[in-house]
Amino acid sequence: MPPFALKNASSAGAIAGFAIALVCTWKYLKTPSRQRNKINDKRDAPSSSNAPPMETTAEGTSTAIAKSLTQPIQRGVVIRDSPPATQLTLAQMVRRQLQGGRKMTCQLVGVILEESTSEDLQKHAVVRPAVVDVLLEVARSCDLYLLARVLDDESEALVLAALDAVGVFTVGGLNRNKVLFCSTEAGRTSFVRQLEPDWHVDVSSETISQLARFIRHQLHIAPAGAAPIATNVFGAESLECYFGLPASGGFI
Repeated sequence: MPPFALKNASSAGAIAGFAIALVCTWKYLKTPSRQRNKINDKRDAPSSSNAPPMETTAEGTSTAIAKSLTQPIQRGVVIRDSPPATQLTLAQMVRRQLQGGRKMTCQLVGVILEESTSEDLQKHAVVRPAVVDVLLEVARSCDLYLLARVLDDESEALVLAALDAVGVFTVGGLNRNKVLFCSTEAGRTSFVRQLEPDWHVDVSSETISQLARFIRHQLHIAPAGAAPIATNVFGAESLECYFGLPASGGFI
C-alpha cells in the first residue's frame, strides 16, 4: 500500500473515532437533562387531591345546595317529641286525646251536668262551668252524642235548655237530635252499642265493664285511685281533666 494511502486511512480513522466520541459525549450529557425534566414535570403536574375545583354553573350550584339541605344528618340530629300540653291549644289537645276517634257518646248526668241522678233532673239541669270549653271543642272535633236517663218529658226540656244556654247547639254545632234520652240504664247501654262510637264516656263502672268488649276506647269518670276496668278504659276525675284542663276550668 502506498504511504499516502496509509496516511489517508489513519486520518479517516481518527476522524471517525472523534465523531463517535462526540456522539457518546452528547448522549451522556443529554441523559441527565431528560431525567431532570421528567422529575420536574412530575413535581409540577397537579395531583387529583390538590387540583383546583371545576367551574360550576348556577344550576349545578343550586342542585348542590338543595342536596345539602335535604340530606338527613345522621350524627347530632335532634329528634323533637310532640310539644308538651302547655304549648297546645285546646283544639289541638282535644284532637290528640281523641287519638283519631271520630265519634263519641257521652253520659250527661255526672259528666256534663252538675246533677248526679235522674231524680235531680226533675228539678233543674245545670251544665258544669268547668266543662263548657271542652264540651264545645269536642262537639266541633267529632260526631258527639249526649245520653241521659230521665223520668219525664219535663226533665228532657230542662236538659236541652241547659245545653242551649252554654252554646252547644250554636257555638259547638251539635244537632239537637243527637241528645238522646232513655228511661233505664240498659237503654243507655243499648244506645251506645247501636251507635258504635270510637269513644264512650260514663260514670258507671258497670256500664263501662259491659261495653269494654265492644267499644274501642272508653273514659271512666271516677275519683282518683279507682280500680282499672280494662286495658282500653282510661280513667279521669272529670272530662275536662282528661283533655288537659284543671278543675277550675281554665286551660293549662
